[in-house]
Order: sequence, then C-alpha cells, then structure tokens
Amino acid sequence: MTSSLVDEALKLIVSQQILVNIVSKRVRQLSAGHRPMIETGPRMGFSDIALTEIIQGKLTWEPAPVVALTVPGKKGK
Repeated sequence: MTSSLVDEALKLIVSQQILVNIVSKRVRQLSAGHRPMIETGPRMGFSDIALTEIIQGKLTWEPAPVVALTVPGKKGK
C-alpha cells in the first residue's frame, strides 16, 4: 500500500477507521474476482487499486441514515 495514496484518500474520507473499512471491503471484492473500476498497473496491489478508486471518485460511501428507535407499548407524553 502506497502511503501517498493513503494521504490522498484521507483528504476525501477524513475518518481513518471508515477508510480502512471501505478499503478492506473493496479488497475482499477484488480478491473474489470483481473487476477494478480503474486502469491498473502491473505493480498495483488490491489496496492500491481500492485507494485509487476512492481518489478518482469511482468508489464512494455515505453514512447510514439515523433511525429513531421507539419502545413498544410506550406512548409519548
């Protein structure tokens, strides 16, 4: 994994934990046979491909919607 790619990707996804999760999931997809969404070079590993996809805007994410939970049987006041 190239550190310059990590630095560039962190400019788009500021949370390091979220970036790790996105890259990990994409690496699993690539290793399972999914095709890259970018042109790849001969020395690019799966993590480099995932990071480059993020940098080029091919791989994005959005936070899950917040859902209000209610307790069954309780009525609001």
